[in-house]
Amino acid sequence: MNIAKLTEDKTYTTVLTTLASVTLLIPLCNLIFPEDSALHFSAYSVSLIGKYLTFALLGLSLDMVWGYAGILVLGQGAFFALGGYAMGMYLMRQIGTRGVYGNAELPDFMVFLNWTELPWYWYGFENFGFAMLMVLLAPGLLAFVFGWLAFRSRVTGVYLSIITQALTYALLLAFFRNEMGFGGNNGLTDFKDILGFNIQSEAVRSVLLLMTGLSLIGALLLCRWIVNSKLGRVVTAIRDQESRVRFLGYRVELFKLWVFVFAAMLAGLAGALYVPQVGIINPSEFSPLNSLEIVIWVAVGGRGTLYGAIIGAVLVNYAKTVLTGLMPDAWLFCLGGAFILVTLLMPDGIVGLLRRRAKPKPESTLNATGGQPA
Repeated sequence: MNIAKLTEDKTYTTVLTTLASVTLLIPLCNLIFPEDSALHFSAYSVSLIGKYLTFALLGLSLDMVWGYAGILVLGQGAFFALGGYAMGMYLMRQIGTRGVYGNAELPDFMVFLNWTELPWYWYGFENFGFAMLMVLLAPGLLAFVFGWLAFRSRVTGVYLSIITQALTYALLLAFFRNEMGFGGNNGLTDFKDILGFNIQSEAVRSVLLLMTGLSLIGALLLCRWIVNSKLGRVVTAIRDQESRVRFLGYRVELFKLWVFVFAAMLAGLAGALYVPQVGIINPSEFSPLNSLEIVIWVAVGGRGTLYGAIIGAVLVNYAKTVLTGLMPDAWLFCLGGAFILVTLLMPDGIVGLLRRRAKPKPESTLNATGGQPA
């Protein structure tokens, strides 16, 4: 195994070990150690770290479609939000008579708007299994329809990026409307239970962190297996030389569609894990700015590496948490400056910089007489 491959394997091992440690140790520290202990993690910290891990999963989904397929999607946040709404609809159905208006069938916002019956597209969301199916199916179906039309028409490059952003903005406007039946501007909130357990309890928050970490680890392993398979190699070849791959007889649009749908479903899963940990989902998650932030996460970490997207998502969102507390008005300027800095000085992101630092220096030239370094 060459040095580059060995270094990459060590990096994957380090990332997986770190994720496994965070996933297992932080919930244990929250549940085992008392609040006055230095080893105790508060419920707020558990939820915050869980949120970072959902963002890491979201960044990983974009890296699959952008880093390996070369498709710059500026609407990945839409798939994230759809998965979040599917989970939010399940959580709303669990409230029952404990809502403000005490209606066992209709969520509070529907009662307030004088709705008399539950819309047909809310049926089935009282069942957790159905809701989890829709978490994957809703973003996957949207990505399939959109991708089928776009890739068959051979829409590529900046044009594809623009229409994915337009799709996200259209969904933003649609979900803001009260007539859509998704809570309008306020969205879905005031959740009580998940699978019969109090969603506000520290034990449930710890379990949610555990499930998020395991999902991220599983997704990373699955994505790595895909990119190292024949399918992944063809997708990467399409990114580098699409016309040549098409000339060889491959149905390029089908490969693009597959990875696009897969990335959308990963983003939907991230949204479903995000909602119960933050306690709300509203149309602002469809904001085009959110999708642009995801691109910055992947660019900062290093696209086309998988683990770079995870590193970038965690670092950028940690910086956001800190800087919005210290300088809330300056955060967007800092985010834009970071993107410019990475583009100019670190085009391969943090991972690319570390790889260059870890690359062994070339051996000294041997002299012609004694075979010793010159």
